[in-house]
Amino acid sequence: MATTDVTKRRAQLHAIARNYVTEGLGKGNFDAIPYDDNVSIRAPLCPGGSAAPLAGKEKLREVWWAPLPQLIGEVQVFDTYVNDDLTAVTVEFHCGIIEPACTLRIVDRFKVNAFGKITEQENFFDPRDVTNPS
Repeated sequence: MATTDVTKRRAQLHAIARNYVTEGLGKGNFDAIPYDDNVSIRAPLCPGGSAAPLAGKEKLREVWWAPLPQLIGEVQVFDTYVNDDLTAVTVEFHCGIIEPACTLRIVDRFKVNAFGKITEQENFFDPRDVTNPS
């Protein structure tokens, strides 16, 4: 890949991860997230947990996303990281939860295809503040 192409791809990946947090989660806008139609997600709070991925954009919208806009408060991005192959990006952020009131410390990893669409997502965080509030 030419240097300018590498620079553009890195910028694209960083932007996808940051926008996922700020525009998607932060503003409750599922359509702002560039999911591929056949995306899969693994997350601790999905039905079946991280071991049972949800597949398909509409399945994510119906099952995983549906309750999120009412639960998410303030979000804060700390950093994004791109892999050497330019196929994946991670984002480190805090996600405020309204009820039960807590802050999740999250790192999400996205595989992104050549068209800038997220094909796989895995969320890494400790869900105990949500599932076992004190």
